[in-house]
Amino acid sequence: MKRGYLIDMDGVIYRGTELIAGADQFIRRLRELDVPFMFLTNNSQRTRRDVATRLQRMGIAVEERHIYTCAMATAQFLAHQKPNGTAFVIGEGGLLQALHANGYSIVDSDPDYVVVGEGRTMTFEIMERATRMIFNGAKLVSTNMDPNCPTADGIRPGCGAITAMLESATGVPAFSVGKPNPIMMRVARKELGLSAEETTMIGDTMETDIVGGMQMGYRTILVLSGGTQTEDLKKFAYRPDVIVNSIADLCDIELMHNWTAA
Repeated sequence: MKRGYLIDMDGVIYRGTELIAGADQFIRRLRELDVPFMFLTNNSQRTRRDVATRLQRMGIAVEERHIYTCAMATAQFLAHQKPNGTAFVIGEGGLLQALHANGYSIVDSDPDYVVVGEGRTMTFEIMERATRMIFNGAKLVSTNMDPNCPTADGIRPGCGAITAMLESATGVPAFSVGKPNPIMMRVARKELGLSAEETTMIGDTMETDIVGGMQMGYRTILVLSGGTQTEDLKKFAYRPDVIVNSIADLCDIELMHNWTAA
């Protein structure tokens, strides 16, 4: 049966600025066998070109078509919901570019949506303005609900933490488009031309990658090189199909296709 892969990045392909051993070999093998794959990221800061360039500098041979970000998923969703709409954005270049590419205008007043992404440019003044906009009828959309983000210096508050402040201040729940939302998981799979049965999700986080893949009917592989460790698994009512130490254990693609559940 034909197979393809949706692959998380941070904790799977790299940690911070360091490539995880075997990641380059795994991607090289996918390309040699002409196996379809796409990287999925819940980081909305970078454009797909930026992400591709970062991976290329780490020794991973990819093009822009191999990247799908939560910023892209959010912008495409909004363009479908309200074509040529307007947004007040708490975020950075990747999100702004994705919204512009999908026909959205970025405004400072009376937006259709307040859209929240990652970034370090958030100020309390911006949060005050966003709060008033939501009270005045703007809809609250978050690119993802990850509470924190890993950095070279440790974790920092993520998009979910920023969104939670606005939810608390306004009493309005946000709609989030990033993993594990089926919208992002489905669109990425369709771009690869795969059915659910042909798709495998590889990730390091049970709460996003694995549960999202499971809910979509994808095969799931958990790598223990990132956010989830073996001792964490007892907390969850669901399990991945396969558990490996790192992506280096997946380099024998033909053997992996015949693996059974964990």
